[in-house]
Amino acid sequence: MAGRPNILLILSDDHSAPHLGCYGDPHANTPNIDAFAAQGIRFDRAYTTSPQCMPSRASMFTGRSPVAISMTRFTAPLPREVPTILDALRDAGYFTGLGRRWHHLDGRANPKGVDGYVQEKYNLRTAKDRVDYLNVCTDKELKGETPRVLSEFLDQCPKDTPFFMYLGFNDPHRAWTLRPDEYRPDPASLVLPPHFPDTPTLREDLADYYGVLHRMDQEFAQAMDVLDKRGVRENTLVMFMGDNGAALLRGKGTLYEPSCHVPLIAQWPGKIAPGTVSDELISGEDIAATVLEAADLDALEQITGNSFCELMTGGEHKSRTEVFTQRGAHGQNLPVSSAAFDLSRAIRTEHYHLIYNAYWQVPFTPVDFYSKPVWIDLMERCKRGELSELHERLYFTPTRPMFELFDLQNDPYELTNLIDDPGLADVQADLIARLTEWMILERDFLPLPTGGN
Repeated sequence: MAGRPNILLILSDDHSAPHLGCYGDPHANTPNIDAFAAQGIRFDRAYTTSPQCMPSRASMFTGRSPVAISMTRFTAPLPREVPTILDALRDAGYFTGLGRRWHHLDGRANPKGVDGYVQEKYNLRTAKDRVDYLNVCTDKELKGETPRVLSEFLDQCPKDTPFFMYLGFNDPHRAWTLRPDEYRPDPASLVLPPHFPDTPTLREDLADYYGVLHRMDQEFAQAMDVLDKRGVRENTLVMFMGDNGAALLRGKGTLYEPSCHVPLIAQWPGKIAPGTVSDELISGEDIAATVLEAADLDALEQITGNSFCELMTGGEHKSRTEVFTQRGAHGQNLPVSSAAFDLSRAIRTEHYHLIYNAYWQVPFTPVDFYSKPVWIDLMERCKRGELSELHERLYFTPTRPMFELFDLQNDPYELTNLIDDPGLADVQADLIARLTEWMILERDFLPLPTGGN
């Protein structure tokens, strides 16, 4: 047992690639994670299974899609009968723990509402039964919270016992509240991607995002400092990943590139060569199999994800040919906008990205910032005819396309829908067929994308 590695999984909250310095973002002030990446492996094409925190994290812990484990609804607790890496590691002698933002596995519910009552009545919350350590879940953005929680966990871990610890950061989740003494770039200095309308309010909003990214980077450094002071860093596989994309335009809650394309970095002294970079496709489903292989354990029978442990350590690796992503209900509001309720599926390959919007009749509304000044300002500008034709088409059409097809190599910002391009008819047919096959095998509840009119 003593030879098995410790494993620390850290998730940032609402964090798209490339928003780190090591991914080439010139505005990201993240020196600690950049230094971490320089001593480990950086994955350039990692995707979560969902643009929402609960389904995405459930996939990481189970190695299965949100559809397959009934986790497409935001308030759903992880079913008790679904095994996780927490159960497998604990059974194998690991000391296991969940720290900071772990509530996603138990489903977010109003304790005074019907959902909270049902969860309590039927004992649906299972996190406490799967781990040895569970700290009080908090949304407080306290600088000392992460080192305190990690230190408390390590204090309780028996000597000579390997551990698995999950740490969920609050940042960079909205609201982006910064103190006057905290880092924030000059909004005027920001270079905006082409899908962002260039407005003063949007620049201010984006500057706030970079500010909380810097704060998150400091929190990451605090966690690494705890490992160093305890003398366990050398025998610990540390994995850092975004749980889903940022709550920015075309990000969280959509299935465009910024929604599920996230940073993924790992460091394992003596196992991972420093400065390694991989462009292999990685899915959030692959985290569970990878963690178990690193711990020298067999994968759970139900896992559909693929281990990339050998890829990290320089061995043989079977490449993925596609990743699938899913969007379902979000939060607890009624289905009156796509912010609260949307049904869409997508397949990404090395070259193309196909999105199936089953709820296409509903116009776009962003998740987590539809009531914020940045979105209200854009709506007002649209009404006054001040937005470009491109930005009106991207955000303010009365309905959305049922199908969207993008050439990721030639159109990385996904500005041109090629679904009606006759030259790509074979590509479209192939991607729809592969998505249909996946939906059937996952027992997806949505109508299949191959149906006739």
